[in-house]
Amino acid sequence: MCFTIDEINNSTELLPGISLGYEMYNTCGSITKSVKAALALSNGNKAVSASSKDPCTKPAQVQAIIGETSSSPSLVIATVIGPFHIPQISPFATCACLSDKSKYPSFLRTIPSDYYQSRALAQLVKHFGWTWVGAIRSNNDYGNDGMNTFTKTAQQLGICVEYSLTFFRTDPPSKIQMIINLLKDSTSKVIVAFVSHMDMELLTRELSFQNMTGYQWVGSESWMVDSKTAEVDKHHILDGAIGLSIPKAHVRGMKEFILDIKPIHYSSNDIFTEFWETLFSCTFKESNSSAVNLKQCTGHEDLTGVKHGFTDMSLMPIFNNVYKGVYAVAHALHEILHCNDTCIYNVHLDPFRVLQHIRKINLITKEGHEVYFNEDGDPPAKYEIINWQPTENGVVDFVTVGLYDASLPADKQLSLQNKTLIWTQNSTQIPVSICSDKCSPGTCKVLQKRKPVCCYDCIRCAEGEISNTTDSVTCVQCPPEFWSNDRRDECVKKEAEFLSYEEMMGALLTAASLCGTCMTAIVAFIFFTYRKTPIVRANNSELSFLLLFSLTLCFLCSLTFMGRPSEWSCMLRHTAFGITFVLCMSCVLGKTVVVLMAFRTSLPGSNVMKWFGPTQQRLSVLIFTLIQVVICVLWLMTSPPFPFKNLKVVKDRIILECALGSAVGFWAVLGYIGFLSLFCFVLAFLTRKLPDNFNEAKFITFSMLIFCAVWLTFIPAYVSSPGKFSVAVEIFAILASSYGLLICIFFPKCYIILLKPEKNTKNNVIGKVAPMST
Repeated sequence: MCFTIDEINNSTELLPGISLGYEMYNTCGSITKSVKAALALSNGNKAVSASSKDPCTKPAQVQAIIGETSSSPSLVIATVIGPFHIPQISPFATCACLSDKSKYPSFLRTIPSDYYQSRALAQLVKHFGWTWVGAIRSNNDYGNDGMNTFTKTAQQLGICVEYSLTFFRTDPPSKIQMIINLLKDSTSKVIVAFVSHMDMELLTRELSFQNMTGYQWVGSESWMVDSKTAEVDKHHILDGAIGLSIPKAHVRGMKEFILDIKPIHYSSNDIFTEFWETLFSCTFKESNSSAVNLKQCTGHEDLTGVKHGFTDMSLMPIFNNVYKGVYAVAHALHEILHCNDTCIYNVHLDPFRVLQHIRKINLITKEGHEVYFNEDGDPPAKYEIINWQPTENGVVDFVTVGLYDASLPADKQLSLQNKTLIWTQNSTQIPVSICSDKCSPGTCKVLQKRKPVCCYDCIRCAEGEISNTTDSVTCVQCPPEFWSNDRRDECVKKEAEFLSYEEMMGALLTAASLCGTCMTAIVAFIFFTYRKTPIVRANNSELSFLLLFSLTLCFLCSLTFMGRPSEWSCMLRHTAFGITFVLCMSCVLGKTVVVLMAFRTSLPGSNVMKWFGPTQQRLSVLIFTLIQVVICVLWLMTSPPFPFKNLKVVKDRIILECALGSAVGFWAVLGYIGFLSLFCFVLAFLTRKLPDNFNEAKFITFSMLIFCAVWLTFIPAYVSSPGKFSVAVEIFAILASSYGLLICIFFPKCYIILLKPEKNTKNNVIGKVAPMST
């Protein structure tokens, strides 16, 4: 501040003819001394120094306060001077709470708010994939407020804080030891330290004493470029630390000013005297020091060769912040006093007016640094990313490896340069700090009970669900026609399932159908060959041949149920089945009625047979069949069967089947067949004991019994069978009932025709009852 005021007072362009004065206080970081200094500055009425010249004779009128360098004292000062609207510009107080203009209306600063630093630290942690971190903070406004913002931002970014410990440099050793014990028991390997440089120095000394290596430190700007903290790190526990710092700056002439400082020029100020005696281990004659065996200070010692934090300019960024703050005040006064070549001296200087002008300042210093304040009194937030890299001689080098600019879009705020980063224990591999391993694709995260969200178990996705990203929160249901693969990381198209000819079950059913067709053809051939024999003639050969024809159609219609369903095959299979079976049942019913009528005709005085001759038989078969044809036509016209992809019966496959369309139509077709078969069974049962050598009613009764049993068991089996098995059950029912009719009705006749020809005579067939001839 002395350097900047001298520079301004010696300038002919800024405040010409006006000399700025100053008064300096050292609060030693004490809240009490900060209050005392603030009150003294607000009520001061004594002479003040004006650069290195003679003291002013005017009463002090404080236009602005530069300071404090810590957040807690700054809060107190801002509270005290706030009602007086005296501008306060801090170069190093970063607590975000000071941005609240309703509480601290006159506070401004030339260092960014910790709101941005905390968010930058959270983004830095997220960038390196650390989701499980520990946190240590100073127990003051700087640490508590900064860590609070970091924790909130970290939570939004999916970062979990395992612990958050607080301490202050005046805490007893037991408190520090407790923190170290907690660090040893923790599982996180990354520690975010939002700590002031003085607190960090104390903590580092204790950690180094206990050789607490192996932790990756992430630091705030307060200690990241603090050379004193690096000096006390004897075991290099902080090597590889990464964090933020104020951007490097250069103020021309500042180093030369400090190296050329002579305490004798400031003999009235004890600060310089004590500093000089400590730096060179000497004493002044006028000093009250009681030290012995110390050489005498001359005041002309050379600072150039001294290796000390004061001379290596490591605090230049803070110097630059002070430099910008003083220039902001000077430019505000320059505007208020309407200075050009000269200034108007009779303008009344009101602190509130000065504050208003400082808020509107927007200037570029001669070093090229922009100075302005936003509505919260804060400058633009820019940070350098610093990495602690040890050198060969054991000294830590603070290497700039990136930048953070809060004014850029969110995805471009953090940028790392193409430089090699050094991590803890001099490693070049990024440390890993997670609570749980990443969940691979095909699994999803399930939180562990009473644990943070970063601690989870990886559960395999259920069938039909996938996750194709790492650390997926949920599994996604596959679309209806897709299913999850074995790894559960991809949806694959479901396999279409239908009863085909190529598979074993389809081949067996096809063989059974063709075999039945061939057997029917053989029987027809036998009957045709022996059509003039009594047994063929006695059993109504015309209906027999029609029945054999209908059985052939029944066997063949089962083939329509196999293969990929199409619109035509769906309509054909059910209608062909319904019509052929009704034709079959009509023939059987006609044969049963013929037997019954033949018995009635044999009775004395009976003339019933004339009402059921060949014409009536053909007509009855035609009418019964036409009824089913009408039912099928109505079914096809209203709501016909159609191909349908069934996605519900089997989860991992698509069942290609024929939907019924109209359920009424289907059950009407099936019901009509059932009605005819039941009616035929009743008639055959009533005629089974009629006195005749070859009563065909017995075989019809047995065949109808098989037919009804098959179709009664078909219904529950059909309903309960999944997928293609339901089609197989339907085909089996068709084949079983067809085989039953073929075997029960025609095999006994073939047996007599082929193996017992002696029974195939008219006398043997007629017996007591003369059968009807055709």
